[in-house]
Amino acid sequence: MKQLIVVADWALDSISCQEIKSAVNGFLQGQENLNISFVNVTPSTIHTGFVLNQIVEIEERLGRPMETVIFQNTDPRLESTTGVKEARGAEFIIIKLLSGIYICGPNAGYNFSFIKSKIDQIYLYPNFSSGTQFRSRDLYSRVCAHLIEEMEDKMELEETHTNTIPEIRGMYVGHIDNYGNIKTTQKHDYFVGKFELQDMITIEMNGITKKARYVSNLFGGNVGELVIYPGSFGPKENPYLEITIWRHFTEKKSTTGLAEFNNPKIGEEIKITQ
Repeated sequence: MKQLIVVADWALDSISCQEIKSAVNGFLQGQENLNISFVNVTPSTIHTGFVLNQIVEIEERLGRPMETVIFQNTDPRLESTTGVKEARGAEFIIIKLLSGIYICGPNAGYNFSFIKSKIDQIYLYPNFSSGTQFRSRDLYSRVCAHLIEEMEDKMELEETHTNTIPEIRGMYVGHIDNYGNIKTTQKHDYFVGKFELQDMITIEMNGITKKARYVSNLFGGNVGELVIYPGSFGPKENPYLEITIWRHFTEKKSTTGLAEFNNPKIGEEIKITQ
């Protein structure tokens, strides 16, 4: 049986996670135990898309992509400012990647933008965007079960085009880890021909402007110094840039990339100059 990885902005809530597990198990026709894991993200579709891409990256590099289904659910309904009839949200789509991974979820904002180049086929699941406030439990769990049991050919899907997924351009806060390291959505090759190692780079974020040293890795500068470097997310040959401060965690007053920019929100735009 395939494994199910759930990436959702409700995944910190233990009740929601258990409800999804119960619902998916209920729809499974086989008797095997479901291998399911949950990854929490914020309601930012940039965050969801960035984290989703990283999970795909590692699953393809080190895991078992042919045995993996990923379900993401972040749909903040940013296009709506008044009442939403029947809790209607973004269209539900099913994606098959070139590696064999199946991904499903609402096509909201940038949820799928970071994996766009990896898509083999993309399908709409019509009339599946409203009718319940917790669609993950009441609607989408059945689709997850069908994909786990490789029943996609029996589902009434409509093939569509990748142009339904928006491109993402620019540099944003993609994720902030538990150390306060800021992982950006800009890959390392952006610096090629623009900057040299040890250059001081001007970074503007969250209304704050600071200088950071461009180094080859987190520990390539001095302790306590703000640095920007190719980090641990993204392709091995071209990782995403990270911003933080190398610290020993023994300082009386230690700081982080997160603290230096006064706790920017994930999805915040970042501007880079020299």
